Amino acid sequence: MADTYRKPTLDKDLDKFATMEEATGLLNRGFVTPGLAIVFIFLCAIIAAVFVTGHPGAVTIIAAAMIGAYMALNIGANDVANNVGPAVGSQAMTLGVALAIAAVFESAGALIAGGDVVSTISKGIIDPVAVSDPNVFISAMMAALVSAAMWIHLATWLGAPVSTTHSIVGGVMGAGIAAAGVDAVNWPTMASIAASWVISPFMGGLIAAAFLAFIKTAIIYQDDKIAAARRWVPVLIAVMSGVFATYLALKGVKKLVAIPFEMALLIGLGVAVLSWLGARPLIARQAQGLENRNQSLRKLFGLPLIFSAALLSFAHGANDVANAVGPLAAIVHTAELGEVAPKVVIPLWVMAVGAVGISLGLLLFGPKLIRMVGNQITKLNPMRAYCVALSAAITVIIASWLGLPVSSTHIAVGAVFGVGFFREWYTEKSTRRADYVARHKINKSGDEAGNTRLADQRRRKLVRRSHFLQIIAAWVITVPAAAVLSGVIFVVLRAVLV
Repeated sequence: MADTYRKPTLDKDLDKFATMEEATGLLNRGFVTPGLAIVFIFLCAIIAAVFVTGHPGAVTIIAAAMIGAYMALNIGANDVANNVGPAVGSQAMTLGVALAIAAVFESAGALIAGGDVVSTISKGIIDPVAVSDPNVFISAMMAALVSAAMWIHLATWLGAPVSTTHSIVGGVMGAGIAAAGVDAVNWPTMASIAASWVISPFMGGLIAAAFLAFIKTAIIYQDDKIAAARRWVPVLIAVMSGVFATYLALKGVKKLVAIPFEMALLIGLGVAVLSWLGARPLIARQAQGLENRNQSLRKLFGLPLIFSAALLSFAHGANDVANAVGPLAAIVHTAELGEVAPKVVIPLWVMAVGAVGISLGLLLFGPKLIRMVGNQITKLNPMRAYCVALSAAITVIIASWLGLPVSSTHIAVGAVFGVGFFREWYTEKSTRRADYVARHKINKSGDEAGNTRLADQRRRKLVRRSHFLQIIAAWVITVPAAAVLSGVIFVVLRAVLV
């Protein structure tokens, strides 16, 4: 009888131990990602020490390498989510596949096509004469890097996708003001950057909404959806291919070869024609046997989204790696040679710190922002995600042509907002949709429940207002917040180092 009563007690004790082990495992798992990030930062310090030991300012360069690694991790955690978030949110690819694709193509873009020469004064916002003293310049660049990285880290923790370019611009501005006063700032340039807060998301949202309107009209609300898809999806794939070819010709390979805008457009046109010729038979085969419903259409947009995520990641790595390694390269040059140069060459080890750091930051911390962009702002499917990806590339091309300063983050997230707000408007106002509903007898005469459902659907908010306001607020305060933080850090550094 004693054994009969001991067994339940023993089982309970074993269950408690199992629960404790599971809780300990979950707790330890929470320390793995920051632990790996810290290991990477120290590895970068070791790598820097190998390359600069015996050089003047070696200690300064090693410290700057650690800060640059921290900045690269944060860029990967926040900025890269915009490239793959829509594809993940639309379920065109899994989170794991998206992380792998983005990590590989971000690194490839940074190492193959990343800019080898960068401006030491980001975007020309500070007069170089104002910070011509090497010690002041190094302190300013360190303060800019630290402040930008900290701000992006905070934004990622809050779940707000922000512009890493604007963050580093704010950091440089704040350090420049602390070092030389407000007259050192090129205020017309800052005004154009501030204008991009409005231009980038508005253009991205407008173009994405226009493409979604076309897809709804030409394909979704046609009686024979599959026939309409066979006609138009190859055209849409051709447009995407041509746009991305132009985008990469202008932005992605400028380190390897400088291509004029007109030539880039001709390259894009050629790629578009070839893509259309190749996509027609492919889409025709994929469309065979598909049911005449929206779910079938989504399958036809899956592959283009995977390619778009890869190409956007490559272009992002080629362009935005300079946000992490540009100030670091400037510090390395100034510390070694004792002079402030307007432009510097990025050493290979510095570029590697940025490339690997961005990819690692994406893998360790990126899922949070990927889910935010892909799932939590508005509901995406492959067709809507396609509009977001295409809008991002087209907007950058138009901005380059017009000479407008834009943010890739603002464009992509603005496109997501544009898709969501267009769906709200279309659901509430579109007579085309009402005709479609009536034609398919979704709302039968006398069906009060159906009338109620349609009325509720028209009133539904398809964009989460809390996320919208949170992200807009983060965008507006990015430059001022980074600037104030950078100014404080600069003052502290000068007080410690002098």
